[in-house]
Amino acid sequence: MTPERRDASVPVPPTATYRLQLQPEFPFGAATAAVPYLASLGVSHLHLSPVLEAVPGSLHGYDVVDPTRVRAELGGEEGLRALAGAAREHGLGLVVDIVPNHMAMAPRHNHALWEVLREGPKSPYARWFDIDWEAQGGQVLLPVLGGPVGTELAHLRVDGDVLRYHDHVLPLREGTEGLPLPRLLDAQWYRPVWWRLARTELNYRRFFSISELIGVRVEDPEVFEATHGTILRLLHEGVVDGLRVDHPDGLADPDAYLERLHTASGGRWTVVEKILADGERLPDSWPVAGTTGYDALRHVDGLFTDVEGAGELLDVYRRFAAPQTDRGGDWAATVRRAAYKVLTHELAAETERLTRAASRVCAASADAGLRDRAPWALRTALEELLVRMEVYRPYASGDPAAVVTEEAAAQARQAFVVPEEAGAVDVVRGLVLGGEGPSGADFRARFAQTASALRAKSVEDTAFYRYVPLAAANEVGGDPGAPGVSPAGFHAYCARVQRDWPASGTVVTTHDTKRSADVRAALAVLTECPGRWADVLAEVTRAEEGVPDGQLAWAAWQTVFGLGPAAPERVQEALLKHAREAGLYTSWTEQEPAYEEAVAAFVAAGPCGAPGDRVAALRAVLEPHIRANVLGTALVHLTMPGVPDVYQGTESEYRALVDPDNRHPVRFPPEDPGVKGAVTAAALRLRRRRPEVFGNLAAYEPLPAEGAAAAHCLAFARSGRVVTAVTRLSLRLAEAGGWRETRLALPPGTWVDVLAPEREFTGHARVADLFEQLPVALLERAE
Repeated sequence: MTPERRDASVPVPPTATYRLQLQPEFPFGAATAAVPYLASLGVSHLHLSPVLEAVPGSLHGYDVVDPTRVRAELGGEEGLRALAGAAREHGLGLVVDIVPNHMAMAPRHNHALWEVLREGPKSPYARWFDIDWEAQGGQVLLPVLGGPVGTELAHLRVDGDVLRYHDHVLPLREGTEGLPLPRLLDAQWYRPVWWRLARTELNYRRFFSISELIGVRVEDPEVFEATHGTILRLLHEGVVDGLRVDHPDGLADPDAYLERLHTASGGRWTVVEKILADGERLPDSWPVAGTTGYDALRHVDGLFTDVEGAGELLDVYRRFAAPQTDRGGDWAATVRRAAYKVLTHELAAETERLTRAASRVCAASADAGLRDRAPWALRTALEELLVRMEVYRPYASGDPAAVVTEEAAAQARQAFVVPEEAGAVDVVRGLVLGGEGPSGADFRARFAQTASALRAKSVEDTAFYRYVPLAAANEVGGDPGAPGVSPAGFHAYCARVQRDWPASGTVVTTHDTKRSADVRAALAVLTECPGRWADVLAEVTRAEEGVPDGQLAWAAWQTVFGLGPAAPERVQEALLKHAREAGLYTSWTEQEPAYEEAVAAFVAAGPCGAPGDRVAALRAVLEPHIRANVLGTALVHLTMPGVPDVYQGTESEYRALVDPDNRHPVRFPPEDPGVKGAVTAAALRLRRRRPEVFGNLAAYEPLPAEGAAAAHCLAFARSGRVVTAVTRLSLRLAEAGGWRETRLALPPGTWVDVLAPEREFTGHARVADLFEQLPVALLERAE
């Protein structure tokens, strides 16, 4: 039986969404075929990865080339409308992921960019892209050559009105096609250069350090309208119901952008991919439903992490891997060192542009106190302040002094030998806090954009791969330095979400998580038995030879423990990416073949070889406790405050590593949904059947257990109608003697087990009875 069809003209907040990764192998037609199954699962909306025209063959769609058209490889607008129609027939809506921050630097496919390269700053499209025309002699640097231009001239060829270089095709400025090649290159609005120059010379804003993605100036109202027109039309025509906004922190002014989007969309349900640091709050003024949910991920994962055991695991890691303090031994020191390296290496071009912006403001200021500031001093001040930031960026609606603090400034001044030169720190901080008014606005925007790129690159893409005592803690929005969350901390978080952002998104697995929730759930069990993990490592490494380095070896053993039986190629690919992201002995741009060959040999002979059987044996022994974490994570996610997003395939057991491992098409329906599938479907169907119990006006009430094992039962009620109860730290529970007479005081009434309706509970239920069949329970009050 399918839900009643709803009126597409009325925006309806989702009760739950299901994320689909669209790609040529899984286009709109394949998604349409999956609609009946997904509707039966219990979600209210399908959550689609980007649907606009992207680079041909793209497996993710974030490399948009034409925001005015729906992607032809997926079936075009006709295919999207067919999917929307099928979804509505089954009571489902569509939420679409949009990418306002950047487009693909692919001129042959990106018409707007092609015209800019052909016509220069006078092109009507020039305002679209964040290009510094004052740098590089007014030419856009294109890092596409395989070597210095002098060694590549033979591969550059004029073909009519275009310039060809292998697969690259670039437009020629009108009237220049007959010039000799060196003069022809000088005459263009762009300059093709060796790709290695991008790190220091680039003069357009990128997505982080990815030169293949160019920043878009959506702060310009005309650019906003041009790049959002198609999506907004699809919203207003009822094809699309809601939006996920990718990477708002890259924008010049997220506050103004989100206000403009809210007005233009008619207030549709919108969530933003805002990564909140521990203790950071989403700006109250943002007209959105909330975040995409990485903050929820951190709190759910933390519930199943033994804080004391995590500390013991850290000690084992330090003895085993012997990492240097700031290269993986201490979290804060590792982040700080990574930040310095990223600013001066991967983001050197962005740092230079920011320094130029600060220099311009100081030179033009009427305040004599800002003058006579050497660029090197401003650059140093910028670097010292940026590396000390503990959140992604400041916002116009917030207090920048709480982000770029006086304490950080005091520490930054210590980088200068001459006290008078340390005044550059106060100059820079003053500009960040609003000094020089409108003339400093461009600098403040650049500072915030650089800060967000730095945080992402230094933490998510570097430190997460260096500091690895508990790999499960190294997720977007996570805090590996403090991986656990107490039940009280979790309940406080849920109360805030229900009060302030009740329709915010929640996730536990996404296309960007480095390990799926089920892999992390297995790894979390290691915090309950760090001694056993140490014993196993001692066994498998006793006679080991060819270990490339201790940190990589530790990460490899945790990878195969968390993943379980898998093709060796998956492990090899993930560990090679791990080594390159860590950047300790090899990297994406400075590869060390000998080291990478040693990694491959070690993984094949160790974790994926005979010694790996010992790790598999430990996992088998711990399977009941892994199962408790897997089911507990799923049920808490699906019933806590917020709108849960179920990543494709994760309704049943889903073990995946970092992309591309987690982006492959999945089977609908799953071959074996298993117990997790039953729990997921039951919770989703209950949410759809009783939306008022979980929605904006719902209530959240912690339910404390009573007795010797009370700390191992996490329970809460939703609106007095539904109760969730899960087992946490089940291995510690078993070692302590089990539940015994621990009880859970249920709210008044008779409570029916949703998964086993023949079971009913009232009053002070024995927790052992509650969890007799499964380590989790979902109860509904009998009416």
